[in-house]
Amino acid sequence: MAAGTQRDELIPVLAEIFRAYGYEGASLARITEGTGLGKGSLYNLFPGGKDEMVNAVLSHIDGWFQREVYVPLRESADAMAGIDRMFNEVKRYFLSGRKVCLVGVFALVNVRDRFADKVKSYFVDWAAALHVALQRSGYEPDEAAALTEEILAGIQGALVLARAVDDPQIFVRTLDRLQQRLQASTV
Repeated sequence: MAAGTQRDELIPVLAEIFRAYGYEGASLARITEGTGLGKGSLYNLFPGGKDEMVNAVLSHIDGWFQREVYVPLRESADAMAGIDRMFNEVKRYFLSGRKVCLVGVFALVNVRDRFADKVKSYFVDWAAALHVALQRSGYEPDEAAALTEEILAGIQGALVLARAVDDPQIFVRTLDRLQQRLQASTV
């Protein structure tokens, strides 16, 4: 197997290791155990070590969100269809609230500054794409900006709350309410 292909296949595995243990808890021993690769193989694929692994994971997440969420928000012929797709894809991605937002995790921990650009761009890109879609669906810029903040904060907050109380349905119900409110108030 080519190194690039092997590296690409490892990224989702690494994401789950970081999701389970965080940056600090994802020791090299846990990473080698989780990936089935020795230290030498890991450093051959990721010469920059754990930081390079995290950057690869964050780039992978960004790529998925660009394809499945941001581009449809910006480019759907029907802006509300793009917004509905966002809610559906976000539910699917976060396994209906059973999977934490890894980018959000990195935004909160003490290594945040190492990955600040990628963390910030994830949220800035999402907010920009949603803001554009809301404006295209008829909201004034200020109202679209306020709704964008409310929706993104609602999604991220619902993920945290669902995880904290071990009730993934909180996430699903919150997204459903946000989506229904938007559909009811479409201008």
